[in-house]
Amino acid sequence: MTQKKLRVGVVFGSRSCEYDVSLHSAEAVLANLDTNKYDVVPLAITKEGAWLLNVTPEELHALEEKPDEKEHIQQEKAVVLAGDPTVRDLLSVRNGKKVAPLDVVFPVIHGPYGEDGTIQGLLEMAGIPYVGGGVLGSAIGMDKEKMKIIFQSINLPVIDYLTYRYTRWAREPEAVLTEVEQKLGYPCIVKPVNMGSSVGVTRADDREALRRSIAQAAEYDNKIIVERCLNIREISCSVLGNEEPITSPLGEIVNEENVVNDYDLKYVHPTFRLDIPPAGISPQMTEDILRMAKQAFLALELSGLARVDFFVDRNDQRVYINEANTMPGFTSSSVYASLWATANLPYPQLLDRLIELALERHQQRQRLRTTY
Repeated sequence: MTQKKLRVGVVFGSRSCEYDVSLHSAEAVLANLDTNKYDVVPLAITKEGAWLLNVTPEELHALEEKPDEKEHIQQEKAVVLAGDPTVRDLLSVRNGKKVAPLDVVFPVIHGPYGEDGTIQGLLEMAGIPYVGGGVLGSAIGMDKEKMKIIFQSINLPVIDYLTYRYTRWAREPEAVLTEVEQKLGYPCIVKPVNMGSSVGVTRADDREALRRSIAQAAEYDNKIIVERCLNIREISCSVLGNEEPITSPLGEIVNEENVVNDYDLKYVHPTFRLDIPPAGISPQMTEDILRMAKQAFLALELSGLARVDFFVDRNDQRVYINEANTMPGFTSSSVYASLWATANLPYPQLLDRLIELALERHQQRQRLRTTY
């Protein structure tokens, strides 16, 4: 008897500065899901937040250049999730008809409105299994400040940092600049707290550069984080699993230009390469980094996947944990997938495993009582 195919919704796009990265990731996922196993349902989210059924990343990108056609497509193909957790349906906005029951969702969204617990909460309410971390883990994994607080609470070393809310920056910018100078000094790295893909990340070497950097970061988030800048190597580890995660070999992100990896250098004009394994990392340091990657994954209540990034100080060889990325860039050549490929887990099989983990996690949650 032929086994029923799983109906997999691949969600991408959304109201995020990482919109274009999401489209690239989704193209790869859609191209590599095994159609012998899955009925694949593309679910595009426009920059305005409309959900469109069976619109591919390429089509969504093209629609952004054709506002009239985009309006027509939105009227014809807009859908919403049904509220009945026993149905797992999409409903047509146009006529309210059920159009596509889903067995599992793969949310390939980076940054706010997707990687931050928002879509995870929506899928939980609809009772649909999904790939990746839950509401709590996704939200904490998006907030660099809260993530570092948890790392510190379990004695994982982090680079010295300060955080500021936009309201304080707007009220007393000179005091903020002076505090950074006194507690961190120059150079320093400035980032929006809730953003990924190095959006809004800059290096400041003096007071005026710091002023510009904080103002730029504040355009993307209401919280800004400033970190001490060290002479570091960037080491990454991919983590896969739920309650008993496994780790990939380590890789080093080597920047040919020796400057801060901002969005342009990562995605528009890439200047980095990935060295697997990193040169000169001792067996003991490797063991320590892999252990910390698992610790971070479990402490943040993550599931499915994460790429955990570390810094190694070139001067004293101290290791610092930087962050856990709960939905990293997901093309077949991305850091996350490339690290698993070296461990004999090719991209299509990696997708299979992530879907299995999503269903396992959902099944575990289904055993819990919801009445008392």
